[in-house]
Amino acid sequence: MFLGEAFEGGGANAAHINLILGPKSELGGAYALAAASPAPGHIPFQAVLKPNVPAKPTTLFVAKAVLRDEAHERMTWGPAQAGVAAGITQALLDHVLPPEAADDWLAIALVWVDWTADDAETVYANNRLATFTAAQRALQSGWPSRDELVAGLADVGNPFFTPARK
Repeated sequence: MFLGEAFEGGGANAAHINLILGPKSELGGAYALAAASPAPGHIPFQAVLKPNVPAKPTTLFVAKAVLRDEAHERMTWGPAQAGVAAGITQALLDHVLPPEAADDWLAIALVWVDWTADDAETVYANNRLATFTAAQRALQSGWPSRDELVAGLADVGNPFFTPARK
C-alpha cells in the first residue's frame, strides 16, 4: 500500500488530496467498505474521465467536506472528481505508477472541496495537479525527507491555522 498527499492552489478553489493506492489484494476490502458505506453528505463514488470511461487505476472519490448545497455538490461531482480522475490517469500514463497499476491496483482519493469554491476550471486544475503530485509522492521512497520534516516542524501551518511564532 502507498500513501500520498498534496495541496495545490489557494483560497476557496484549492485542492487537498490524501491518496491511498496499491494492489487490489491489499485495498479491495477497504475500497468495497468505503464504497458501500455512504454517510450523510459523504457519498463515495468511482472517479471517471467522462461517462463510461473510468479513471485507471480504478479510483474511489471520497469527499472530506460534507456536501452542503447544490453549488458545492456540483463543484465536488464535476470539476473536483474530473480533476482526480485526470490526475491519477495521467500518473499511470506518465509511468509514475507501474504498468500493472492499470488493472491490478485500486486508489482511494480523499478529496477536500471548499464550501465556497466558485471557479470550476481552477478546482479542476488544482485537483488534477494535487492528485498527480500525491501519486508521485506515494511512490517516492523517503518522501518527505528528514530535512523536509525538520523544516516543516520549524514552520508548522496550513491554510486554516498557523501557530503563533515565538
